[in-house]
Amino acid sequence: MSKVYNLNDIVEMKKQHACGVNRFKIIRLGADVRIKCEECARSIMLPRHEFDKKLKKIIEKGQGE
Repeated sequence: MSKVYNLNDIVEMKKQHACGVNRFKIIRLGADVRIKCEECARSIMLPRHEFDKKLKKIIEKGQGE
């Protein structure tokens, strides 16, 4: 079962970022998924299958395109 997520959704990951926060915003979708840390605004790009494994839950639905 794959989770349904869209552009601009706020998600919680299983592991936190180096700044101590585990809330990220999805800023790019494709074969890779780019997420941006809500605290320090750094971005991380992950392959979609790796992102699916590390995703814990969707916190807030964004205004997806």
